[in-house]
Amino acid sequence: MSQPMPSTLQRIAAVAGGGSAAILLINAAKRAEVIPTTAFTQLVAPLAQILALALITGLYLTFGRRAGTFGLVAFLLNAFSLASLVGVEFVINLVFADLPDKTGDALRAGTLGVALTIASVSFLVGTLAYVGAMLRSREIPATPLVLYAVGAVPVSLRAFVPEVALDLGLVTMAVGVGWLAIWLFGRSSCITHSEHDGIGVTTLVGASS
Repeated sequence: MSQPMPSTLQRIAAVAGGGSAAILLINAAKRAEVIPTTAFTQLVAPLAQILALALITGLYLTFGRRAGTFGLVAFLLNAFSLASLVGVEFVINLVFADLPDKTGDALRAGTLGVALTIASVSFLVGTLAYVGAMLRSREIPATPLVLYAVGAVPVSLRAFVPEVALDLGLVTMAVGVGWLAIWLFGRSSCITHSEHDGIGVTTLVGASS
């Protein structure tokens, strides 16, 4: 089986990013009680991080490798922190939601609370480092990257910020992620044209030799 072309990988990452943005908006609407909390909204909540992981991977593989060692470390840290947040979201949405408040508080006071804090802090550090690395590439629009970073702050500090700040953080992240996804999808079309042009040039050179 042939390897997917770069444009195909970019489109997959972009579509995943669009899905992540949509789920982040659902999460924000659910927390703000704009939409009801249902089994579906609880189940899809962790998918935001899974799909975002595909987007940041696509951006890094296309542009971020130019940031050198710092870019690689920042990408890995952000990727690992997003993976850990998947577990956090499953616990919050599918475990704590069905437990009495006293039981949830007792669990947070133990080792689980330490793990949740480490995951949140690593997400904040990883996101800021990743955004810094992508900004250094000077190839990705700065505004959506900054929105992604700004939104990550209250999301990472969810245990210490008001509910409205968390909701605004989720919406801000959704806008940043969705913007990046749309931009990356548009760039994939440019790469597709370049690939076709390259094939055409190669064919002409081969025919004339």
